[in-house]
Amino acid sequence: MEKFKQHWEITKNWQFLFPVLGFLILIYSAFKIGRAIIGTQNSILLILSTAIFAFLLLKFFMFLFKKLEDKWVLEHRWEMIRVFMVFAVTGSSSLFVGRPIIKWLGITKDNLSPFLYWTLYILVGIIFYQILLVFFGWLFGQFEFFWKFEKKMLRRFGLKRFVD
Repeated sequence: MEKFKQHWEITKNWQFLFPVLGFLILIYSAFKIGRAIIGTQNSILLILSTAIFAFLLLKFFMFLFKKLEDKWVLEHRWEMIRVFMVFAVTGSSSLFVGRPIIKWLGITKDNLSPFLYWTLYILVGIIFYQILLVFFGWLFGQFEFFWKFEKKMLRRFGLKRFVD
């Protein structure tokens, strides 16, 4: 346990919350992927696929941690888990918020071409993603990191005058 605490630079017990939550989110994501691919007919196959996808996702995220560790300026290594959790929650939430907005505007697959529908759907999702990213960053205690990230992203979108 000491090795784990040293690796993730955990100094207080409450900081264990983020590796535990991160692992639970990883398992849930692996389950959703497995269920989408395998289905729910065979429980043993679903459990096996969940374990395989969890292992693959863990390897992938550890690779990302290693690559981004020097690029992202964070005080402690465990905060990287928190940042990844914010990205995950924001991505999912922007779609859940965007879907009713699209419906409220009267935009459906029936009254628009599929290309135009999905373009508008993605555009609305991106707009809400920007707002929710800062909100969830604040909620998870990483406002400064995500505010800098958001300003950098808006500059890349060509909206420099709104940031400076």
